[in-house]
Amino acid sequence: MEQSELELIEKHLAADAELKVLWEDHLKYEKILDRLETKPFRTPSEDLEVKDIKKKKLAGKTKLDTILQKYRKAEA
Repeated sequence: MEQSELELIEKHLAADAELKVLWEDHLKYEKILDRLETKPFRTPSEDLEVKDIKKKKLAGKTKLDTILQKYRKAEA
């Protein structure tokens, strides 16, 4: 994530509940993926979990981008 995006998130995190939930989910998914992807061997269920989390993370990132774009327009 770019520095400008991180700054926007930090700036609006306290006032925007949806942004806060999406950001917390994003961080949670990153931690889980880091843990699973660094394993030398994953079970088939862990592989499915990785795929599912990546899908959730992407969907959340898309929503985050939409919110951040709204803030960028408001500040322009």
